[in-house]
Amino acid sequence: MGASLGSRKGHSRRFRPVAEINVTPMVDVMLVLLVIFMVTAPLLTAGVQVDLPKTSAAPLKGDDQPLSVTIDAHGKIWIQETEVQLDELAPRLQAITAQKPETRIFVRGDKGIDYGRVMEVMGTLAAAGFPKVALVTEVKGASEPAKPAKKGGR
Repeated sequence: MGASLGSRKGHSRRFRPVAEINVTPMVDVMLVLLVIFMVTAPLLTAGVQVDLPKTSAAPLKGDDQPLSVTIDAHGKIWIQETEVQLDELAPRLQAITAQKPETRIFVRGDKGIDYGRVMEVMGTLAAAGFPKVALVTEVKGASEPAKPAKKGGR
């Protein structure tokens, strides 16, 4: 009485594995992730609140993630959500962009501040050697900030 790997007497059918993929669990997981991302995405857009000037200029195309330098209504300077002094601005940005010196920098200035303060920041960035600096404005009639309207720097 030896073991046989072939078919047994009376059993002519062989075992066949199921080759179909059941996508229902995958779709369920993807829908749950979609809902989670839809709920959390608006919470991730925290930043310094500024009242941007409005313009009708077309937005610039850019595929990289920019750094945001913001000048609020009190003239304070912020890198993303971190407050810095004007003399600290260039060294901090150079430390942040050390791996990628071609990083785009968006300058957001509150429309109520002195134009000279914005130009101080722009001059500091140009002197530090940042080639991709852009001013951010809002599109007229829109409540969300638009992409940069003017490109400065070199």
